Amino acid sequence: MALETLKDVKEIGEFEVGFPVSPVNEHDFEGYETWKISLRKFVIINYSTNTIAFKIQKGPIKEVGVNGAQVGTMIEAAKLIIEGLNKNFPCIENGRAIRRLEWALRCLKDRKTDREARGVEGLSKQ
Repeated sequence: MALETLKDVKEIGEFEVGFPVSPVNEHDFEGYETWKISLRKFVIINYSTNTIAFKIQKGPIKEVGVNGAQVGTMIEAAKLIIEGLNKNFPCIENGRAIRRLEWALRCLKDRKTDREARGVEGLSKQ
């Protein structure tokens, strides 16, 4: 039920959500291209297995490029799920959880802003 709250979500954070596609014969161009595109998604939702998977960024973006999602993307996904559940089952605890996840995202944004101001964002430097 929790994952179903994401059924209309097209992106989480700055990443487009992908859905699993079985490998197909490369001669079936449209199916093969769809499969190849799905491999480049960093957030995959599989409703048939009730799973969500994240490929996490490896290395600093300015040094290796974007190759995965940030940890904040997982926090954003959790927030979206709780918000969806809260629409059906509202309670004080859900509201608290949502606010704390929003706070966590603000903390990460503040960290990024600080690193940008110091010229070290996206680099292997403190």
